Amino acid sequence: MKKRILALALTLPLLLSCSGCGAPAEAVDLMKGIWPDGGQRPPKQGPSPEQIAGLSDFSLALLRENAGEGENVLLSPLSIVSALGMTANGAQGETLAQMEGVLGLPLTELNLAVYASLFPPSDQFHAANSIWFRDSGGLTVEEEFLQANANWYEAGAYRAPFDETTCRAINDWVGKNTDGMIGKILDEIPGDAVTYLINALAFDAKWENPYVEGQAQEALFTTENGEARKVTLMYSEEGRYLEDENAVGLLKAYAGGRYAFAALLPDEGVEMDGYLESLTGERLVEILENAGTATVDAAIPKFELEYGTELSEQLRALGMTDAFDADRADFSGLGHSEAGNLYLSRVLHRTCLSVDEQGTKAGAVTVVEMECGSAAPVEVKTIHLDRPFVCMIVDTNTNLPLFLGTVMDIGD
Repeated sequence: MKKRILALALTLPLLLSCSGCGAPAEAVDLMKGIWPDGGQRPPKQGPSPEQIAGLSDFSLALLRENAGEGENVLLSPLSIVSALGMTANGAQGETLAQMEGVLGLPLTELNLAVYASLFPPSDQFHAANSIWFRDSGGLTVEEEFLQANANWYEAGAYRAPFDETTCRAINDWVGKNTDGMIGKILDEIPGDAVTYLINALAFDAKWENPYVEGQAQEALFTTENGEARKVTLMYSEEGRYLEDENAVGLLKAYAGGRYAFAALLPDEGVEMDGYLESLTGERLVEILENAGTATVDAAIPKFELEYGTELSEQLRALGMTDAFDADRADFSGLGHSEAGNLYLSRVLHRTCLSVDEQGTKAGAVTVVEMECGSAAPVEVKTIHLDRPFVCMIVDTNTNLPLFLGTVMDIGD
């Protein structure tokens, strides 16, 4: 089994009523003559502490909005932020202000933080972005929008007929940029779709110290309501320990040490909902930054999660309301359509995660849909993840979570 973490953010932000439009047979490169402007970027460095805290706040807020009693949740915050960040480059006025407020950063800072998190690629992690426009239907695309997404997301942009050939081309692009893990994202292109913005993240890494025979043993995982599940726990001795007022945790590194699996286990008697309410982005960063050195008697379950949700209700609850309002939305910075005003209709997010002896495999898809209308070890710390816990895949250079979720139950 290949061990890889992977995120695909697929943004379908412009579904317009524009039927009966003719189109050329092949895609046209809209980025011809438009290159990333390196002069717009500061010297290459990671996201600032303020940017990391802002993105972590958004990540936790969205996790809390999705958390349900006894239900597993798995999000890819960087995938979602990348998709919405590209879309925000076309927003203006109050629509942009609300998006900035929910995402936790002004657009300039958001672009900087995402760029610093995505690029340059490495052997373990790479990102790719593309934008696809229907080649007819009265949609005029602003060059400034294309330039911004070239600068910060290194996105390609194309006009295409949005027929079966375009559907196949998009699926081929997705498969290529997710190392074949997600080979198909579209069954067909709806007749009123006019734009796709696609962000793909792929992470492929083994554990720094893979488990060996005998370290995986059958055990029980107990849910919050007291039900016991038969699971396989993978036992090891780790060296990094996490601690919060109401939780303990651990870090287990992937090869090279740049990325790590992180877990926070709420204390006995502390329910997950209450623990999540106590966490802020700043506090999460502090917990990860202040990881202690200790001998950790660790047990991590082998588990697989699949999760899917539509995020528009949660984003509205967090304050992003105008973007979903046909009358109030202002995406004029992206372009204009003869068919009417542009607004978000849906934000779909799907993820999967598999953790086993050799490493981790995960994937995520985010779909934003738009329509128009009017110290030295002194003791052994025992951390056995045999009851509900928070799980993360983090960039240890920035402590920014690529994946963030809650494991509430593991099937027999």
